[in-house]
Amino acid sequence: MTRHTTYSAFFDFYLSEHSRSRTRALHYIGSSLGIAALIMALAQRQPLWLLAGLVAGYGFAWIGHFFVEKNRPATFTYPLWSFMGDYHMFALWLTGRLNTRRAEAEQRLTAL
Repeated sequence: MTRHTTYSAFFDFYLSEHSRSRTRALHYIGSSLGIAALIMALAQRQPLWLLAGLVAGYGFAWIGHFFVEKNRPATFTYPLWSFMGDYHMFALWLTGRLNTRRAEAEQRLTAL
């Protein structure tokens, strides 16, 4: 396995590990629940919501990896970059730029 030394290189790899739309959809559900839990933690001043958000976020993401994508979550090797990648991918999807960014990543990965 290639060890990524920059977030940019990692994110290209990250996108390649999320090739199926159902995997990405499960990530978006988890990310949305994570954001909702953060809002609840702040609104209610109850930090247990943060734990609930992490469990929901990673739970949905890992279901996508183990049962849909059938690969190993990047979280196990790159925990911080993977967390950032979840929300980066989510933001690209929300803004309609994900398909373009995925195509660019695929070109860079095949050029290696």
